[in-house]
This record gives sequence, structure tokens and C-alpha cells, in this order.
Amino acid sequence: MTRMALKPLVAACLLTTLSTALQAAPSPYSTLVVFGDSLSDAGQFPDPGGPAGSTSRFTNRVGPTYQNGSGEIFGATAPMLLGGSLGIAPGDLGASTSPVNAQQGIADGNNWAVGGYRTDQIFDSITASGGSVVERNGTVLRSRDGYLVDRASQGLSADPNALYYLTGGGNDFLQGRILNDLQARQAAGRLVDSVEALQQAGARYIMVWLLPDLGLTPATFGSPIQSFATQLSTTFNTELAAQLGQVNANIIPLNIPLLLKEGLASPGAFGLATDQDLIGTCFSGDGCVGNPTYGLNGTSPDPTKLLFNDSVHPTIAGQRLIADYAYSLLAAPWEVTLLPEMAHGTLRAYQDELRNQWQTDWENWQGVGQWRAFVAGGGQHLDFDSQDSAASGDGNGYNLTLGGSYRLDDAWRAGVSTGFFRQELEAGVEDSEYRLNSYLASAFVQYQEIRWWADAALTGGYLDYDDLKRKFALGGGSRSEKGDTDGYLWAFSARLGYDIAQQVDSPWHLSPFISADYARVEVDGYAEDGANATSLNYDDQKRNSKRLGAGLQGKYAFSADTQVFAEYAHEREYEDDTQDLTLSLNSLPGNRFTLEGFTPQDHLNRVSLGFSQALTPELSLRGGYSWRKGEDDTQQGASLALTLDF
Repeated sequence: MTRMALKPLVAACLLTTLSTALQAAPSPYSTLVVFGDSLSDAGQFPDPGGPAGSTSRFTNRVGPTYQNGSGEIFGATAPMLLGGSLGIAPGDLGASTSPVNAQQGIADGNNWAVGGYRTDQIFDSITASGGSVVERNGTVLRSRDGYLVDRASQGLSADPNALYYLTGGGNDFLQGRILNDLQARQAAGRLVDSVEALQQAGARYIMVWLLPDLGLTPATFGSPIQSFATQLSTTFNTELAAQLGQVNANIIPLNIPLLLKEGLASPGAFGLATDQDLIGTCFSGDGCVGNPTYGLNGTSPDPTKLLFNDSVHPTIAGQRLIADYAYSLLAAPWEVTLLPEMAHGTLRAYQDELRNQWQTDWENWQGVGQWRAFVAGGGQHLDFDSQDSAASGDGNGYNLTLGGSYRLDDAWRAGVSTGFFRQELEAGVEDSEYRLNSYLASAFVQYQEIRWWADAALTGGYLDYDDLKRKFALGGGSRSEKGDTDGYLWAFSARLGYDIAQQVDSPWHLSPFISADYARVEVDGYAEDGANATSLNYDDQKRNSKRLGAGLQGKYAFSADTQVFAEYAHEREYEDDTQDLTLSLNSLPGNRFTLEGFTPQDHLNRVSLGFSQALTPELSLRGGYSWRKGEDDTQQGASLALTLDF
């Protein structure tokens, strides 16, 4: 952004405008490339009423006076705010064809949207030689080749790792190009042509606005053409959604007309004024009635309380609302793909408890033909650091585990166990809340003779995600979307080790071992409650884990009644591909798209410590602590247990 203006003051003001969007959050996209009209224009035109070297945008100035000539720049548009939230390089968010940039020798940005563009001009700005034109009153201020032509001249195609963002259609109406349903459908088709041109050049992620209801803007609201404008807007959007559903790319639709209707129905939830006419008035008074309270010439000018800056363009509050909406859709998979990881965390905590019991029993089994039962309670903490395509998360849980083993002969014993785990995870910028109840059961077998030992366990479980609450900022307020689902898991684990202690009855034992683990978690797809613009529907998720490991475990007996033990293992994960999640808006079920989420760790270190204290010849108290660490996640657990021989 600092490249968009000459004066340091202008740069500072613009960075201040965007600062609320910058977050320590995932950033999976290489850049943001924008095409469209004034709703997305980052500043193609000079700003004669602003600081020297500044550009204009189609929203209000940043304040405090909001007046032309005040030295205040225009606020950021929605894609600029979205780019800030995504961590896109500020220079990339600037205008592509600004004559101000050219005059000052400032590098162009990736925002090709130009105020006044129709759908045919948007298509040209992507595909045509000399197709990006900035023109005012019949005078061409600057032109350059369209995006794909410009890329081709550098030997490049569309960036497959970029997020592409398109708005368009409004000027086709305002310039009299759409007067009936057929022309509305044709305009929608032209916008889809732009999407297909990008897709065919290699673009994978393309975000597209549905056109706002033009009947609910100050330009037409209350006029004889209001219903006609609404009808044509609906026809345009119906055709647009249908055609976008046929494009072989991840098309992320923004249901802007539904979002704005929700804002008008509950303005307070978005930080807007609740006692003002938000459609019949605007902030600037340009082409509409200026709001008498919060308008530019009102008693308390404040554009954050109003939805429209002029007859058709949003205020900075409206731009923020749209940017937050777009970000909420992109961020949803970063959180929801953590649901299988919660289950894997539960499984590993459960397996750690079993292994703690086995290690305490090492060289100290019950008598042949006897049972040994245990009951353990504990707690866990699970921490996820943010990744390129996954949110940070912080979880806590508790558990109750019951089990028992029966000694078959000198070398073998077998057993069963069951566990209940309750886990809660807070994830993302707004601390979304996800809860999981897990019900697990295992059958296991162990071998121990002279110095060789081995164990194996088969585990199955039912997963109950009973309260999933995705939270996100939305305009001047916040929103949560709720849902619930279930799933299941099954796992197999095995270890083989060799005790290097010199004597069988030695007070210490030390054993290297190798391990193999397989686990499969499936989370059923679910739909969030309701049909808000932000409500989502998620496909099933499946996450496998295949690990091989090697480690060392040791044990020392201070006496026949008191023992301590420790273990270290390093594991290699072979199922470490980034997880994809397919989803759709509840309001647009036919437009499904797939985005990236959590990436499993390819290496894992595990440490456990514990003790055992005999209380009576048949009863013992045991305690354990476990720690697991990958590159981006950490899991800790502690437990106390009682065992009884009978």
C-alpha cells in the first residue's frame, strides 16, 4: 500500500486504515488479484480533493472531517481490507493501472478493478491487449494490457496459488445495458466468461460477488423502478450462480444481497445505527438524501453508522462488513479441519494412558490366572499453532479410563479397556468453540519373556461433536454459526522391544523399541443451523495417520513398592498431506468449493514420565505425565490411577 502515494502522510494514513485488518493468522494465498468495478477499486483515479499524490476510491474519507480538501484519504475498499487480513503484501493490494503510480514511478498492484467498468470491460481487463483502461470524461488517463496478456508477456500464466476476486454487473444496469431478463442473464454470462478465462489460465481459487439488490439502494429505493431493479438483480444472480456452478474451479460465492438484507434487518448486530433510514439516506448526500444525523453535513457525522456512502456505494462500514464476510468463508476450513485432529489427540491421550499402565507393569505382571484392574482419571491440554491454511487453537479436556488384564501364562496376558474423554477447543481469531465427547474401547495383548517384549492394541470409538460454534467478526459486530455432528475412529498400534538389563531381577530396566501405529478418523458432514449468508455446509472429513517410530523406555525400582519410569519416542508420520475440505453456503447449495485446511505434522516426539507406589500387596497408586510435540502442535496430559489385583 505504501507504493500508492508519494507523501509519507498519505502512506501512513492508508496503513492506519488497513491496520485493523492485519492479523497474525493463516495466509495460504500467494497474493490477491482483483477485477471489477467501483465496489472494489483500490484507487485507479487521481484524487483532486485529497493530499498530493493520492488516489480516490468510491467510499468515504477516513475522517475526522470527511471533507474534500481536508488532507484525508479515502477509506479502503473490501478487497483491500480482505487482503490485509490474509497477510497479502501491501504493495499487491494497490491499483493496477493508476496514472498516479505511473507518474511517480511506483510499482503497480494487483487490483485491476476500475470505477465504472461494465462486465465486458472487466473481461477485457483480464484478456485483452490494452484492455485495462482508466478513463475520465472521455480522456484516457492510462492503459495497459489485461492481466493474462501482461502475464503471458512475462512467460507466466495465472498464479494457481493466488486468490482471485471479482465484482461486476452494477454498471451494466446503471449505464442502461440491462433493461430486461435476457440482458440480465447475458451480463451474468459475461462475468462468468471472466471467471472461465482465469480458470483456463490456471486459477484455482476465485471469489465472486453476487450483485447487491439494486432495489435496496438509495438510487432506486422508494422509486417507481424499485421492484423492476430487484427483479433484474435477482435474474442476474440466479443465472450467475447457475453458470458458476459449472466452472471447474473452486468458486467461492459471496451472497452479498442476502448479507445486506440481514444488515438492514438487524443493523445493531453489525454496528450500524438502529434508529436511522439506512436505505433512503446516505452519508455524502451524493445522488441521495444525506442522513440528518450521521451524514457528512449532519449533526454528528459518522459513516460507520451508515451502510451507504452515496446512492450505490457502501461506506467504510459496508466495506468492512463485506471484507469480514469474505474472510469468514475462507477461514472456516482453517478451523473445521481441526475437528479430526481433536479426535486424534483424544486417541493419543488414551493410548498414552494404556502405555503408562503397561510400562508400570513391565517385569511386574500379576500372577498367572489373575486379573489386574485399573481406573485412571486425567486431563489434557492441546495446542495448535497457526499454519498457512490452519488456525491456531487451544484445547483442554479431561478423561476417565477403565481397564483390566488377565495373565494367560508366563509370557502372555490380554486385556480390555474403555475410556470417556471430554475435550474443548478454542480456535481462530475470535476464539470459536468446538466440543467433542469421545467414547473409546480397546482390546490388547502383551508378550514378555526373558528380555523380549511386545504389545498390540486394537481400538474403536464413537465421536460426538455436540456443540460446534464458529465465531467471526462481521462489520462492527460479531456472529457465530452453530452445528453438531458425529463420527468414529479405529486404530491399531504395536510395539516390539528388547530389555538390555543385565539381570531379570535388576532394579533397573532399559529397552529400545520400535513402534507402528495406524489410525483412521471420520467426521460426518454437517450443516450449520439456519440459512444466513454466513451459514455453511461441510462435507465428510477423513483423516488417516500412519506412523513408524523408535524409542527408549526405562524403569527403576527404589524398592519393591516404589518405582519410577520414563519413555522417549520419535515417530514419522506418513499421512502428512494438507487436508482439503469441501463446503458450500447454505443459501447457495449448488455452488460447492474446496479449500485447504490443517496439515498434519510429519515428525513427532513423545516423552512420558511416571511413578507407581504400592499401597497394599494388591493395590497400587500410579501417576503419569505425557508430552507430545510436532512442529506446529503440542499435547500434554497428566493422570492418576489405582490398580487392583484379584
